[in-house]
Amino acid sequence: MKFIFPQNYNFKNKLLGVIDYSTAFANLVWDIFVFVIANLIFPSWTLKIFVLVVFCFPLLLFSFAGFNGENIIYVFSYFIRFLLKPKLFLYKK
Repeated sequence: MKFIFPQNYNFKNKLLGVIDYSTAFANLVWDIFVFVIANLIFPSWTLKIFVLVVFCFPLLLFSFAGFNGENIIYVFSYFIRFLLKPKLFLYKK
């Protein structure tokens, strides 16, 4: 069986077919950072788990759901650029 892909098809390698490798790496780095900080600050296991869920789970959900297939790292870079230089573009026709 032969599959024909169009030339303008954008083929991206993904981890388990779901998440980009760069996004998975960014999630892993963020999760390790939050885990280390939670271990240093909180003595109780319940507080550590709560902090991990609150700070890591939303990023993981955004990574899987995504913003129309956009890489989460690009979304954060666009967001930071907008926070530094907010502009409002109005066009009249």
